[in-house]
Amino acid sequence: MSQNHYQILGVASTASAADIKRAYRRLVVQYHPDKHGGDVRYEEQFKAVAVAYGVLGDPGKRATYDFQLTQAARRLEEERRRQQQRPATQHVYGVPMPPPAPLRTRPPAGSRERHYQRIPKQQPRFNGRDWLLTLLFIGGIVLVALTVKVTMDRVSARSNYENGLRAYAGGNLGAAYSFLEETLHFRPDYAPALRHHGELELLLQRDPRAARADFLTALQTADLSPQDKSATYYYLGRSEARLAQPEAAEQSFTKALEFDSTRSAARLARGEVRLLDLQQAEKAEADFTAGLAQRQRAGRGQLWHYVQLRGVARTALQRYDAARNDYFEVIRANPKDGRTHFLLGKLAAHTGDSTAACEFYRRAVALGYAYAREAQSRCK
Repeated sequence: MSQNHYQILGVASTASAADIKRAYRRLVVQYHPDKHGGDVRYEEQFKAVAVAYGVLGDPGKRATYDFQLTQAARRLEEERRRQQQRPATQHVYGVPMPPPAPLRTRPPAGSRERHYQRIPKQQPRFNGRDWLLTLLFIGGIVLVALTVKVTMDRVSARSNYENGLRAYAGGNLGAAYSFLEETLHFRPDYAPALRHHGELELLLQRDPRAARADFLTALQTADLSPQDKSATYYYLGRSEARLAQPEAAEQSFTKALEFDSTRSAARLARGEVRLLDLQQAEKAEADFTAGLAQRQRAGRGQLWHYVQLRGVARTALQRYDAARNDYFEVIRANPKDGRTHFLLGKLAAHTGDSTAACEFYRRAVALGYAYAREAQSRCK
C-alpha cells in the first residue's frame, strides 16, 4: 500500500484542521519545483501534497476518506488473518496450493527512489536567538558562582564574628581583633563587627581615627538595634573627643542618649566634654548629677573621677559647699588622691582661706601630684 494522505502531509489521522493546514503550507514551500530547478521528483511530491490537502482540507471529503481508510484497514486485517489461518498444504479443487506469498504493503522502490544525491554540508550560523541563549547560559553560571561566593562569605564572616565575640568576652582582645579583621575581610559592611572592631581600634590599638571610620560605616547600615546604635554613638563620641572634636563628640553622646536614655556612660562622657572643652559648666554639672544618679539606681559602683569633675563644675558655678562635699567623698573613697587635695586647695583659695589652700597643696605634693608644686611655692 502506498502512502495515504495523512502520511504524505506528515500528520496523524487525528490532527486538527489547523495542524493539517500548517503542514500543507510547510510542505508546499519545501517541495515547490522552483526551489529545486524543476526536478521531477519534487514536482511529483508537490502534486501529491496538493492532492492530499485537497481531500483533508475539506471536512466532507475528509470524512469520506477516513471511512474509506477504515474499510481498507479492516479488509487488509481480514486478508492477513485468512492467510495466517490457511495451512501450507491447502488444496483448491483438489490441487495443492503453494504457500501464500508474503504480503506487500507497497510496490518495490523504483530506480528514481533509489537514486541518492549528496546534500551539501551547511555551515552552522549563530542567529540572534542562539546568542541570547548563550548569554543567558553564561549569565546563569556567573549568577550561581556569585551566589555561592556570597553565601560562603556570609558563613565565614558569621563564624569569625562569633569567635571574636567569645574572645572579647574572655578578655583576649588580641584574638578578638584578629577574628573581627577576618570577619570584615569577608563582609566589609557587617555593622555589628564594625562596631566591635571600632571599639578595639579605640581601646586596644589606640587609633581613634580608624575607630571613628568603623563607627560611621556601621551607622550607615540598618543592621543595628537601638541599643547597638546607642553604644556605637557613645564610642564614636569618645573617638571624636580624642581627636579634639568636642562639638562632634557632644552631638554623638546626645545621639547615644536619644537611642538609650539609660546609658549613663554617655551622659557622664558628655558632661566631661562640656566641662573641659566647651566650658559649659552648668550643663556639665547636670550631666554628672544625672549620670551618677543613674548608676546609683542601677546598683553599680561609683565612678569617683566624675564625682571629682562635678566638684570642678560646681566650683566654676560658685557652688562651693556642694563642690567641697564632692571632693571629700572622693577623698573618703581614695585618701591618697593628690589631685583631689589640689582641687580642695583651689577651692579654699576661691573662698579666701589661704591657710587651708596651702595645706591642701602641701598634701597634694606629698601624695605625688606634681602640678601642685607651683601653687605650693606661692604659699611660701
